[in-house]
Amino acid sequence: MNKKTAIVYSFHTQKSKKVSEKVIEAWGKTGIEAVNAEELSKDVLEKYDNFILSAPTWFDGELPNYWDEFVPVLEEMDLKGKKFAIFGLGDQKGYPENFCDAIGILAEIIEECGGNVVGHTSVEGYTFESSRALRGDEFVGLPIDQENQARMTAGRIKNWLEQLKKEFK
Repeated sequence: MNKKTAIVYSFHTQKSKKVSEKVIEAWGKTGIEAVNAEELSKDVLEKYDNFILSAPTWFDGELPNYWDEFVPVLEEMDLKGKKFAIFGLGDQKGYPENFCDAIGILAEIIEECGGNVVGHTSVEGYTFESSRALRGDEFVGLPIDQENQARMTAGRIKNWLEQLKKEFK
C-alpha cells in the first residue's frame, strides 16, 4: 500500500507558500497533496499517513495564528502511526534568540499526541543563539532562512526530502 503524503502550509502567505511550492516541486507533484493550513481539520489529518508541515515562526518565537487555532483539535487526536516532518522559516540575524521556534513547538505537540517527528537536520551552517527546535546538536525539522541564506534553500530542501523519502517508508 502506498502511504499518502500531505504538505500543509498557508496558501495566503508569501514566503512560506514559495518555500512550500519548492518542496512540492522537489518532491514530485504526483506524490504529495497540498492542504491549506487555514482549512485544516481532524478529517484531513486522518486521511494521510505522512505529513510535511510548514511552521514559520512569528514574532518572538510564536506559532502562526492558523496553527495556534488548530492546536486544541490536534491535542485531542491520537497521532500514533503517523509521521510528521516540519520545516519553518526563521531569521537567524533578526531573531537569533528564538530562531525557528515554531518547528520545536509543533514537534512537541505532535509527539505528545503520539505522532512520530522525522526529518531531523544538523545545526551546521546556521548561526543563532537559541531555538526550541533544537534537540542536542540537531533541529527537529528543517530551518529555512530566506532573509540571510536564501541561496542555500534549494540544496537544503533537496537533501531533506531525500532523507524524508527514506523515513516516510
